[in-house]
Amino acid sequence: METIDKLKNRFGERAWTFSENAKSRNRRIAVPAEQVFSYLEFLKTECGFDLLVDITCVDYLQYRGARDRFGLVYCLTDTSTNERLIVRCYLNEPDLTVRSAVPLWEGANWMEREVFDMYGIVFEGHPDLRRILLPDEFAGFPLRKDYPLRGRGERHNFERITREKS
Repeated sequence: METIDKLKNRFGERAWTFSENAKSRNRRIAVPAEQVFSYLEFLKTECGFDLLVDITCVDYLQYRGARDRFGLVYCLTDTSTNERLIVRCYLNEPDLTVRSAVPLWEGANWMEREVFDMYGIVFEGHPDLRRILLPDEFAGFPLRKDYPLRGRGERHNFERITREKS
């Protein structure tokens, strides 16, 4: 049975949407944010998606026709069949929280920390959710579209590290 048919049997057809690019054969599903963990767990255990390739986020602020602010994106692969699937859920402020995928794939640990650091998405149940790229004192989320291109003047607050000190 094909992955899409398995998803229909398990979750019904109304709770999620499916699209496919015929040229690249990329398959995408959009699922409710509060159920994303259930979908990911099902895709791993029942559909064979054993590799989490990436977790990233898209900020749709001022994007023409966008109804949601953020799109959280999970890229999955079934290494035995080379089937790829992109799972997306949408989030809006003030509730930017989803359940962590670390219990399913340990590799989600650093990917979730990066999304948290750059966009402010909170992964509930993450074992060590803290900044990974920026200092703890850094205020804001620099990959959000409303973050100023030149920053907020925060560079002067941090000690300059010279080559001799590093």
